[in-house]
Amino acid sequence: MNNTSGVAPSMDPAVVATLREELHTVGEQVVAVVIAEVPAYRDAFLGPMGQNIEQAVRLALDGFLKLASRGADAVTDAGTPLEPVVEGAYQLGRGEARSGRTMEALLAAYRVGARVAWRSLAERAVTAGMGGEQVASFAELVFAYIDELSAASVAGHSDEAETSGRVRQRLLERLVRQVVTEGPRASVEATARRAEWALPSTVTVVLLGQGQVRSALSALGPRAIAAEEDLPGLERDDVSVLLVPDARRTSLLHALQGRSAVVGPTVEWARAAASYRRAVRTRALAPRRGVVDTDAHLVRLVLGADEEALRDLRARVLAPLDDLREASREKLVETLRAWLLCRGRRDEVAALLHVHPQTVRYRVGQLRELFGETLDDPEEVLALVVALG
Repeated sequence: MNNTSGVAPSMDPAVVATLREELHTVGEQVVAVVIAEVPAYRDAFLGPMGQNIEQAVRLALDGFLKLASRGADAVTDAGTPLEPVVEGAYQLGRGEARSGRTMEALLAAYRVGARVAWRSLAERAVTAGMGGEQVASFAELVFAYIDELSAASVAGHSDEAETSGRVRQRLLERLVRQVVTEGPRASVEATARRAEWALPSTVTVVLLGQGQVRSALSALGPRAIAAEEDLPGLERDDVSVLLVPDARRTSLLHALQGRSAVVGPTVEWARAAASYRRAVRTRALAPRRGVVDTDAHLVRLVLGADEEALRDLRARVLAPLDDLREASREKLVETLRAWLLCRGRRDEVAALLHVHPQTVRYRVGQLRELFGETLDDPEEVLALVVALG
């Protein structure tokens, strides 16, 4: 308690004895006023914890009187009676952090308690014969003592919040990995409970550069969570995985604008692994700049599902062109693809290829000679569409 320098070294033992007799009454007064003036603690004081809190108030007051009787320098002595009180204040701050409350209410309670305790104790001290100069020193000691307890509680709150934050962050990262790798449902649910993250109805997996995670999480809201390491299929890449719960897809895509992201399909949380796999596959196929919506690449994903099968299919259906020169073959393949996509409408094919309609007519004639009745067989046409897709 560094700010106690200059305070009278000790209080008259007789005065201290008189004040100690009043601790129970003063404690009750402090509790009553805190209940009235700090609404955040009203339920806590009136509930089962009320007696424990009142006892803690009296212990704090008793610690103060022990300090006053020994002199302000006693706070620096090893084993001083003040140590348990300061430790109690520290643990109180930690408890506030665990309860999810800020320090605002507790510091308000300290201020109210100091005012009430000072008024009551000062009245009794004067009645017991304390002089004016000593009263002034007594006031300094009261408020310095409260500052010490407040500082200890703030430290406890900060330490607990920091520790809890790190622990929760690790749990959330573990949860992301479990969800996208199809971890056992019971394990996922247990991790979610420990991380205090309610499992949503749906999730959307987003792949994002690690340098963009912080701003993305800010834009997506407090329920979005991320993991950055040990992710299958991304081990060598500087990529993070985000889980966005219960998102409206249009809003999600808009929120990610200006970033390089791949947005997987929106699925039930238990199927998040499917969203993750699709996002990873789309990332390998699509450009890596801007926001890539996997829903816009379904055809490419289907066609690329089995690359060897696709190569074999192309080789089989385009076999009639094998004997042509490479340049001629490329032109006819290009024309055949456009003809299939435009469903044989010559003018549209010409516009797509930027050639004259007569050129299209000539090339289609060549194709019919080479493929024969194949171009009129629905199954073979389907095979050509897939192969040339």
